[in-house]
Amino acid sequence: MNAEPLPTEPARVSTEPAHVSTEPALAEPVRFDTKIAVLLREDLEPWQRLNVTAFLVSGIGPSVPEVVGEPYADADGVGYLPMFRQPVLVFQGTKETLTAAHARVLSRALPRAVFTSDLFTTGNDRDNRAAVRAVPTAELDLVGLAVYGPRNAVDKVLKGARMHP
Repeated sequence: MNAEPLPTEPARVSTEPAHVSTEPALAEPVRFDTKIAVLLREDLEPWQRLNVTAFLVSGIGPSVPEVVGEPYADADGVGYLPMFRQPVLVFQGTKETLTAAHARVLSRALPRAVFTSDLFTTGNDRDNRAAVRAVPTAELDLVGLAVYGPRNAVDKVLKGARMHP
């Protein structure tokens, strides 16, 4: 998939006022058939949790393009990048919970991303990939896992994890 380069100046969209609906908002919450979830090891430092989450979800959009919505624009017509069309839920668990979730995501063949403790010592994409490649699957020291798929399947993968506070 070829990505278009980011413009050097903010994108402009129509200056016509956006249509604002006057219909009352529906009381029913929007339900998604799919789920984007991140599972973090509970012993990470706050900066590590943020870093791992950002890295993990960055792999889902390019690999599962249907989860990415349309670009945004503000009232002045300044354009912004598109984002996920649905929330990303963040969970935490023990090292054992993460290892079990990894085994379950592999057995279900769901789209996934991993972050290992070794990645905290690397400084670029090439070295990140080499660090993961150097370790057998069963020996990965996982600190984070992102998964996308049908809600029920993702819930089963995350069994034993709890929502991040």
